Amino acid sequence: MTPSRFARAAAELLGTALLVGIGTGAVVAAVRHGGISWGPMAFAWALAVLVPVVAFVRVSGAHLNPAVTVALATSGRIAWGEVPLYLTSQVAGAFVGSAGVLALLGNAAHLGANVPAAGDVPRAFVGELGFTACLVGSVFVLADRGDGRGHWRLLLPPAVVGIATYVLGPWTGTCSLNPARAIAPAVLSGTFTDVWVYLTAVPAGALLVAACWRPRSVDREDRGPGRRSATR
Repeated sequence: MTPSRFARAAAELLGTALLVGIGTGAVVAAVRHGGISWGPMAFAWALAVLVPVVAFVRVSGAHLNPAVTVALATSGRIAWGEVPLYLTSQVAGAFVGSAGVLALLGNAAHLGANVPAAGDVPRAFVGELGFTACLVGSVFVLADRGDGRGHWRLLLPPAVVGIATYVLGPWTGTCSLNPARAIAPAVLSGTFTDVWVYLTAVPAGALLVAACWRPRSVDREDRGPGRRSATR
């Protein structure tokens, strides 16, 4: 049975709040304590994705990202009628998570807002586009094939985010790959430097994959928000 619209909205709101709260909270905490290397920061962001995915994949599918939701709809994996509910919940959740970081840790490091390093805007744009494409691809594998024996495919999106953070972090101040994650700390901290990079490159990468990777007929079976395995 598919969970109710209220349950799915609540899951996306809470899940996105956890993602943004854990991830940007790690950025702010690191700055307040003198900084950490990119390895632990990448692990923190992978964990920020893994926790809500595990918690809410059976309720809402754990999109947690407007770019992912739009890509799923564009490719025919979910109905367009679901999109407004998911996007509203995700953006609201991102603000809840970012506001929590502000309340608990203060306005250090611009609340973890994405700001490209000086002179690295083109590289940040290409990196965000490319890694968003990888993230959406990992979500499509999970959506089409299920979470796999031992639920190992649930690790795919967190792994992409962790690797992206490690690779792109020096250029982008930790990666975005998520418009809601980019918007909330930018608005609450008043940091809008080159935010357009994340609001254009990320959707472009998501839509590129969605346009090229359509589900096969067997993958379009209604299996609810989360999918344990695909029959072949």
